[in-house]
Amino acid sequence: MRKVVFFLLFAFFAFGANAQQITRFGVVDTAKVYQAYFKASAPMRTYEAKKADFQKEIDKRTDEIRKLRQQLSEAKMSEDESKALKLDADIAKLTESLTEYTRTKNLELESLKNSLQNSNDFYNKLYNVIERVAENEGFTMILSLQQGNGIIWYSSSVDVTDKVIHELGY
Repeated sequence: MRKVVFFLLFAFFAFGANAQQITRFGVVDTAKVYQAYFKASAPMRTYEAKKADFQKEIDKRTDEIRKLRQQLSEAKMSEDESKALKLDADIAKLTESLTEYTRTKNLELESLKNSLQNSNDFYNKLYNVIERVAENEGFTMILSLQQGNGIIWYSSSVDVTDKVIHELGY
């Protein structure tokens, strides 16, 4: 009888010790979270508005160049050399201006986008939310799918991406 009780106590403590050592892993698709967060954020809306304004200006300048090219074609057909030369010079000047404007604005947009992507405020908020979701769901470790070179397979039941997006309010 003592052996049975000893065995049962041993099994109980061994099982209890093993239960405490079980590690639950979860995964989060940080790229998907990032996309959802910034799609709805005020800084991203500002970025998108600037991008649209820049595109509108590019379209306006492109249309102006197109009209001048049409006039150049008409001037060449009517053999008006002086008008054709002037239009050709105007087209070259506007094309160069458009190229410079586009280059400058693309650099500006890229810089703005990089500053949004590297925002410490977002990452601090993200990590706090991931921590809260992990603790609420009973995970002891959350892995990022973007840095998951070692993750070969995972069950969707451990993917907390949608919960993190929801907790962020998006």
